[in-house]
This record gives sequence, C-alpha cells and structure tokens, in this order.
Amino acid sequence: MQQLKLIIITPDEILVDEMVDQVSLPTTDGEITVLPGHVSLISALGSGDIVAKAKEEQIPMAVSGGFVKIHDNEVAIIADFALHVAHISPDIVEKAQARAHELELMRHNNEAVSFEHFEAELERSLTQVKIADKWRSKKYRI
Repeated sequence: MQQLKLIIITPDEILVDEMVDQVSLPTTDGEITVLPGHVSLISALGSGDIVAKAKEEQIPMAVSGGFVKIHDNEVAIIADFALHVAHISPDIVEKAQARAHELELMRHNNEAVSFEHFEAELERSLTQVKIADKWRSKKYRI
C-alpha cells in the first residue's frame, strides 16, 4: 500500500518526519485530506488540527499559520506554530487562555502590540485551547 511522507517543520524543530497513510489539514480555503497520489499543491495553512493516520492510529497536532506543499506523495508543512496534542497540557491550556485574555485587553493599545503580532499570538493561543478540548476524550497515538 502506498504511503505519504509527512514532514512538519516549525521555527524551533522538525516535529514530524515519518510515513503515514493520509493527512487532513486546515488550509485558508478549508480543510483538505491528502491521500497517496494527491495532485501537487501549495497552499497557506489555516489554524486548527492536522490529523495524520498511520496504521489506523490518529496522530493529531495543533497548527497555526504557515504553508503546505504536496508533491509526489510528500506532504511538507512549514508551520508558524505546531504542537502534538499530547504536549498541550492543562497548564499550557491555562497559560494560553490567560495570554488570549491579556492580548484582548492589549488590543486597543497599538503601542503595546502591533495588530499582526496580536492576531498571530491570539490565534495560536485560541487554537491550542480549541484543539486540546477537541481531542481531550479521543484516542490518539503519542
């Protein structure tokens, strides 16, 4: 059976480099699922979860921003932020919620934070909270 090579890179690390059966991911135009033989594509990533499947196991990751390139059974993702759901601890969720609240309060003070910076940080914090909640009771591979 054909597989895909999945590579997920963040500014800090290579998060994933393995063979998988399929990958679902959020683009700015909507969610797509990539199977072996997928047409070549380059797209901007949205915020949400990347879910890779390998041998019937789900491998979920929170993602916010970046790009995906699909070509010749390889899915290369360069993400502004990505984190495996298993690493989103209750402490991280609590900090993300607090940071989102803090950023909301700072939003009206343009000297304290630029709009682009505010938007990116808020999106990352809210994505972590949303994806942690979504996967809290589901089974997945660590």
